[in-house]
Amino acid sequence: MAAGGEHGTKAVVAALTGNLGIAAAKIVGFLITRSASLLAEAVHSIADSGNQALLLVGNKQARQEATESHQFGYARARYFWSFVVALVLFELGAVFAIYEGIHKIEHPAQVENLPVALVILGIAIGLESWSFRTGIGESRPLKGDMSWWRFIRASRTPELPVVLLEDFGALFGLAIAFSALALSELTGDPVWDGIGTVAIGVLLGVIATVLVVEMKSLLLGEGASPEDMAKIRTAIQTTPGVTKLIHLRTQHLGPEELLVAAKLAFDTSMSAEQIAAVINTVEVNVREQVPYAKPMYVEVGVFGPDPDPVTGP
Repeated sequence: MAAGGEHGTKAVVAALTGNLGIAAAKIVGFLITRSASLLAEAVHSIADSGNQALLLVGNKQARQEATESHQFGYARARYFWSFVVALVLFELGAVFAIYEGIHKIEHPAQVENLPVALVILGIAIGLESWSFRTGIGESRPLKGDMSWWRFIRASRTPELPVVLLEDFGALFGLAIAFSALALSELTGDPVWDGIGTVAIGVLLGVIATVLVVEMKSLLLGEGASPEDMAKIRTAIQTTPGVTKLIHLRTQHLGPEELLVAAKLAFDTSMSAEQIAAVINTVEVNVREQVPYAKPMYVEVGVFGPDPDPVTGP
């Protein structure tokens, strides 16, 4: 499954816009209330803003022209920066929140101006909901009939899983912060503020772990989705002149660029010129079904026992 970079960019810009406003509001709220939960959420939003800035950097770098040293281009820059976002910023945000929460549990302090904190959290929930809806809207055309969890696991467009999980985590974290402050007020025990802060840190850590695993897989190089593999095989096998698809390998060079390598057996009565014409037809047929199948390399082979049954026809 490939996805247009424009979809991911729109979602990232919307998330960045929302998070900058949210971060400013939370910082003001912390300065007024001294709430650890609000501080953790402010750091969370600052980290989110940094995340989106890095995603935009990766998107820009990915559009660089191929060079002699990078002959397949720089499309994987989007995977690299998405991995950095998950590994560094999310994890740092999680570690900070857990540390701050433990400190507040050990040394609880009463939250000041609770109504101000709750109003700020309410504003943040509204802005974050707008960002989350934008991400969902950008993802729906690419998601199709898949569940959201499967889309996050299967998407080759790194920005969308990052933004979706980031916004989901932010909304959940805001709900935790709101509940922690309310419990602190109702019980008169400020330790709930620290507990809420730790919970926010754990939430960030879980999201970071999921994203690290997914981005690592993309960075190492994932093949085409099963659906697209089936389309490529069918396009090759139904091309007149092709007698056998001996083996097929694919790898994403980027979200909109799929390297396709195939070894094919041809009708032995054909001349070299005829085989070359059939190969050209194979490439056209494959790209009609999977437009982002580029570059594509076809090797002429003689059919025999497949040495690699995993990638066989």
